[in-house]
Amino acid sequence: MVDTTALTELYKDLHANPELSFHETRTAGIVADRLRALGFETSTGVGGTGVVGTLRRGDGPIVLLRADMDALPVAEETGLPYASTARGTDPDGADVPVAHACGHDMHVVCLLGALEELAGDRTGWRGTILAVFQPAEELGGGAQAMVDDGLFDRFGTPDVVLGQHVGPFPAGMLAVRPGPAFAATDALRIKMFGKGGHGSRPETTIDPVVMAASTVLRLQTVVSRTVAATDTVVLTVGSLRAGTKDNIIPDEAVLEVNIRTYDAAVRTRVLDAVTRIVDAEAAAAGATRAPEITPIDSFPVLVNDPAAVERTAAVFRARFGSDHVFDPGPVTGSEDVGVFATASGAPCCYWLFGGADPEAFMRAAAAGTTDHDIPSNHSARFAPVIEPTLTIGMEALVAAARERLGQG
Repeated sequence: MVDTTALTELYKDLHANPELSFHETRTAGIVADRLRALGFETSTGVGGTGVVGTLRRGDGPIVLLRADMDALPVAEETGLPYASTARGTDPDGADVPVAHACGHDMHVVCLLGALEELAGDRTGWRGTILAVFQPAEELGGGAQAMVDDGLFDRFGTPDVVLGQHVGPFPAGMLAVRPGPAFAATDALRIKMFGKGGHGSRPETTIDPVVMAASTVLRLQTVVSRTVAATDTVVLTVGSLRAGTKDNIIPDEAVLEVNIRTYDAAVRTRVLDAVTRIVDAEAAAAGATRAPEITPIDSFPVLVNDPAAVERTAAVFRARFGSDHVFDPGPVTGSEDVGVFATASGAPCCYWLFGGADPEAFMRAAAAGTTDHDIPSNHSARFAPVIEPTLTIGMEALVAAARERLGQG
């Protein structure tokens, strides 16, 4: 049996010591040491800070099990005794707080626990376990970096890609959806140019703040007026920066926009609409320089193989009960785990497991306050309850892997 007490202490340690994307050196070192202790052939530095462990038990399928390791530039507000106070440097060179506000620390520990259980079973399965601990999921580049570093040439091509993500629903519940399951993401940085001057003489300027404000409002019509009501699109302007003082009209304004879609044609239509609106608002304001639209990052649509989902869901229903497994509908969050499946040609099955306190969730659901009372991923207050989240997450990975691995 796996010692969940030791895993709990490891979780608290990782939670208190988060690392930003492509800087997961401490986490990678801990993972590598544990893999070697379990008897896995272990390689580090794959795709930057990625770790790959391989355990072979004769002929049989190659099953890729994946966990991501990176944290977010968030100041944790959970009040937990093991809360993070860490800081790091973001891709723009800024000093930022760092926290595991998306649960990747839980992903790492669940996979390590599952690997410990599978490694301890010397007769119950055959084949190869390919354990992939991925950097930089939050930037959407970690999976591709590992692929580009020869992941499959070096360690073998998987027959299936399996993985999971903790979510803000009751611990003990599992959610999996066939087909397009997690949205594609396009993140854009939009720089709009004006002509600065004194705030008392706006007639001598071209005000980029007004230009940007008009653009923000106009962009809200993309979803309501550019795509069909049956198409799912989310468009968020998450950042608007301009100026340094109340009485100075600046020369430029910068917006950062996040777009989520599931369909390639819809994605193209939305991106074209954003470009059209940005250009038109700049022209309407009299800008003498065209705006600059620069991609920040991009995630592809995560498509779960229907047959793989049915096999995995059947195992989950048998192991945890049908009332503990459900279809969550399209998830508007994004994930780059599908890159492993696309690059290898293997089917993918990626599911969610609950991390919220079940009693607290039921109280909030009864009061209609789950959005307010149950912190979601990327919130400064997000942190899964350790149990039963850890045990269910570990057992789900073991069950899904065993279903694929041949009998020993």
